[in-house]
Amino acid sequence: MRAGPGLCGGVAGLVAGLLLTACDAKREPAVGSESPISNVSTSTSTSAPVAAAVGRGVLVGRWQRADGGYVIDVRSVDTTTGRLEAAYFNPQPIHVARAEATEDGGKLKVFLELQDVNYPGCTYRLSYFPQTDQLYGVYFQAAVGESYDVEFTRQR
Repeated sequence: MRAGPGLCGGVAGLVAGLLLTACDAKREPAVGSESPISNVSTSTSTSAPVAAAVGRGVLVGRWQRADGGYVIDVRSVDTTTGRLEAAYFNPQPIHVARAEATEDGGKLKVFLELQDVNYPGCTYRLSYFPQTDQLYGVYFQAAVGESYDVEFTRQR
């Protein structure tokens, strides 16, 4: 299921999201023989930051969600703690309460928690796939208690 244009906000957004979801089949990109989306953990990782990958700056950049104008802008990464300096736009800025990179099972993971009007506790749990230079994962709409598969492509 993919998130529609209405994130966490109001009945109109919920209805629009449900209509889009009902009319649009889940798009899973091919990477080898496995689907990146099916390999993303939705559990909270307690593993240490990935200093080597983070140090190379693979996450720094502007990432746009495939199904709309939603953008994550990773400006910097603290290689010691894994903390990300990140902004989120839809298309206006939405407050990012927490952003971090961790390693889990050899994969680079990204977690973002949004805390703003219409985004109370919405989260992204994403994995970085170097083969496609994309982020795949799950968006949790806190207002409706539902999760959606998402993908982000690097813009710059």
